[in-house]
Amino acid sequence: MFKILKYLKESKAAVAAIIALLVLQAYCDLALPQFTADIVDVGIGQGGIENAVPERMRKETMETLSVYMEETKTLLMDSYRQREDGSYELVQEDEEILSKLNESMEVPMAMLAMSGSGSWKDADFKEALSDYGDMSDSMISQMAIAGVRAEYEALGINTASVQTGYLLRKGGMMLALSVFMMAASILAGLLSARTSARIGRNLRERVFHKVVSFSDTEMDKFSTASLITRSTNDIQQIQMVSVMLLRMVLYAPIVGIGGVIKVVNTRTGMGWIIVVAVCSIMLLVLTLMAVAMPKFKIMQTLVDKLNLVSREILTGIPVIRAFSREKYEEERFDKANKELMKTQLFTNRVMTFMMPVMMMIMNGVTVMIVWFGAMGIDAGNLQVGDMLAFITYTMQIVMAFLMITMISIMLPRAGVAAERIEEVLHMETAIRDKEATMDKCLENVKGIVRFENVSFRYPGADENALEGIDFTANPGETTAVIGSTG
Repeated sequence: MFKILKYLKESKAAVAAIIALLVLQAYCDLALPQFTADIVDVGIGQGGIENAVPERMRKETMETLSVYMEETKTLLMDSYRQREDGSYELVQEDEEILSKLNESMEVPMAMLAMSGSGSWKDADFKEALSDYGDMSDSMISQMAIAGVRAEYEALGINTASVQTGYLLRKGGMMLALSVFMMAASILAGLLSARTSARIGRNLRERVFHKVVSFSDTEMDKFSTASLITRSTNDIQQIQMVSVMLLRMVLYAPIVGIGGVIKVVNTRTGMGWIIVVAVCSIMLLVLTLMAVAMPKFKIMQTLVDKLNLVSREILTGIPVIRAFSREKYEEERFDKANKELMKTQLFTNRVMTFMMPVMMMIMNGVTVMIVWFGAMGIDAGNLQVGDMLAFITYTMQIVMAFLMITMISIMLPRAGVAAERIEEVLHMETAIRDKEATMDKCLENVKGIVRFENVSFRYPGADENALEGIDFTANPGETTAVIGSTG
């Protein structure tokens, strides 16, 4: 993991731009469910009327409200101006003041909707409401909305146009957010792909230059087949995981944290359902990781083995045919191939088991939200749009945890690949050129190499194979040291 992050540090500017784009995408993604809830609750359920503060009201309604809103009478009068026809028009635009005005007007407008403007002059609002049982704030708000709608109808305002205007306005905002989210997602995907491709290119270049400097000693330690795998499959694993880190791992916490904040703000009382869903997912993923992780770790070794057998067969075809070893080599290749196949089948079967169980968990969570949400709607504590938004936020949180757990399963294999790449890059070569040479000082170079009292031993040997050798290698000549065995 840390080795892969080290590769990402080489593209800090691109990573910072990707994070900014993911934040924009997450903001738009988290804003859409609330717009959906507003369209369902306000646009359809309330006819486009957002709160208990009417845009216009009759003169007699203003007089009635001013009598029974003594504490906020000044606020009421300052927020409206009288038109030439005698009606009053809302002129206040400050959101904070409008919120206070809405709180003070909800109960009077609710009573106006239930009883009419003249039958509740001496009644205490709360006592009058008690005749209808223990009404929640949500029910009072709905009755206040009905009072505003009745006021509009009394003024001759087309309530259908009010509803249509609200739906078009909210729908347009949703379309704009969708466009921004799509643009951010495309740009983030483009930058992620280019960044990961750059990482793969740089790694292949570094590995190639390192391998070119290897002597036979280093080649014997790794084998040609292993170096081929490290230069292709291992780097491809790192490149693929880099894309997932930039697109999923960075995006998941942003959406998850934002979704939790949104769920807390909805105050539906169903937060425990999210806890159950997340715990179920974590239990599932941990179980699958415990089963599949050992197989992931040995998969790269099996790929090395298959490459080794394939290369030996291809390079040794003349010898194999000469000694009629075709059957034996087929069996050897088939054995290596089946070992890799069985390992891949096992890991794929384990991973494919995840999605059906995940869908079952998500569908179960949806059923629980609808079940308990319906109880809240029946009791007047919750609206349909809020329940739909809660379902969407819950799915976003669950998917965020799913993305993180999915990448956590793929990281071990990429981590093994990164370690194998680092082994090649940090391998000390037996033959090294000096950093400071005197090539420029040489004149009239004839190409004669003279060895005087030279000794040689193989790596890891206790004794020298050759001692005190003196010879001269002239240009155009081949000089060889022949031992007792020829």
